[in-house]
Amino acid sequence: SSGHRHRCCDRVVTSCTYPRSPLTAHRSPLTMSALQATDAIREQCKDLILSDETLHQVRDKMLDAIKLGLAKSTNKDASVKCFTTFVQDLPNGKERGKFLALDLGGTNFRVLVIYLDENHFDMQSKIYAVPENIMTGSGAQLFDHIAECLANFMSENDMYNEKLPLGFTFSFPLQQVGLTKGILKTWTKGFSCSGVVGQDVVRMLEDAIRRRGDIEIEVCGILNDTTGTLMSCAWKNPNCHVGVIVGTGCNACYTERVENVEMFDGDRSKPLMIINLEWAAFGDHGELDFIMTEYDKEVDRNSINPGKQVFEKMISGMYMGEIVRLILIKFTKEKLLFDGKGSAPLSTIWRFKSKYVSEIESEKAGIHTACRTVLKKLELDHATEQDCINVRYVCECVSRRAAYLVSAGTATLINKMRIPSVTVGVDGSVYRFHPFFHDLMMEKIAQLIDKDLKCTLMLSEDGSGRGAALVAAVAVRCRREAA
Repeated sequence: SSGHRHRCCDRVVTSCTYPRSPLTAHRSPLTMSALQATDAIREQCKDLILSDETLHQVRDKMLDAIKLGLAKSTNKDASVKCFTTFVQDLPNGKERGKFLALDLGGTNFRVLVIYLDENHFDMQSKIYAVPENIMTGSGAQLFDHIAECLANFMSENDMYNEKLPLGFTFSFPLQQVGLTKGILKTWTKGFSCSGVVGQDVVRMLEDAIRRRGDIEIEVCGILNDTTGTLMSCAWKNPNCHVGVIVGTGCNACYTERVENVEMFDGDRSKPLMIINLEWAAFGDHGELDFIMTEYDKEVDRNSINPGKQVFEKMISGMYMGEIVRLILIKFTKEKLLFDGKGSAPLSTIWRFKSKYVSEIESEKAGIHTACRTVLKKLELDHATEQDCINVRYVCECVSRRAAYLVSAGTATLINKMRIPSVTVGVDGSVYRFHPFFHDLMMEKIAQLIDKDLKCTLMLSEDGSGRGAALVAAVAVRCRREAA
């Protein structure tokens, strides 16, 4: 079915089966401006356009990389690390009760309480700041601050005297050694708290709660936002076995048969394990050199981690605008754009924001209001209508390539799992706000998965918040069932 849509828990979901008819003109962004972009621009953009044959190669190389990550003998040197999450049970709808979630991944963190009932949930949440002096202070100060905010939240929501289970989303590089034990590998995002790297962050949180002595919280699981995305969708849809995030970063997780997870030394009586791929690093061993352009290489050279996270740099919102900017500069120097006249902002690194790509592509073809607004911010007021058409075409080439690369990775997982009908939970600002990303992924995944398999994409609601509470809820349910 080429565009069969049905409502699914207040979200529009598109189901796609193979074969799929081509996207109609108003849906497929490239068909519109490709007809109008100048021949020279189209010729120059050819290395951004990935053929199906190329995408099949990317898909197959990803599978090889995942197999290396899963195997004990090759994991150490694998680019795709395939981290064990220790989450072995998905929600089944029988989770009941009141659960806390803590979501720490940047300069703000959230505390949530979720009340789960049959097919229904209520949620209250509050955002707290992490002051700069705490981001760069000691680990004890950070976790004391978090514990204080937890106590305030419980007090405000009349839960001060209850003992509650908590799920902890920790979106920093983490080596998990158990469902409730995770070692911080390195700080990112401006954090540099002393005495935390190499330590178990669950233990540090529990110690801070204990130091207060006024609230009772049991940490039932630590996870990253990708696992949360999968759990959040699986609560509504039992066919959900993949979680993908395409936002500032890009990552995925999926359910693997436990016998294939050689790095796991625990209980093998349960059949599945969620694997956090950390696929951003796919390509770090040269796997993607055959499709890297001069722009990708320059983005990588100018980044804080050259040679690392290669796959992510070709896809995510952190880099998409910068790739477009580098292309526009080159075309301007070659007098293919803006009559050869650039500007200081266009020559400034990171000045072309990824949200500009979504804004420009969201307009109907032939209308250039958003494009002109963006170009004005870049002091390119002298742009002609043809320039606007060409800029849009460049944006489309870059975003379509990103969508197709995510699709190749997702198709790898669907083919590997061999589940006849799979739902993929997706979240992230690029997927949410780009006008065609969903459609492009649907179209390409259908072409890259085995003909007997089906795939549905579902927008995940609050994976890092609700997903964390669900990890706690499932842990409590399993404990109750085992008793």
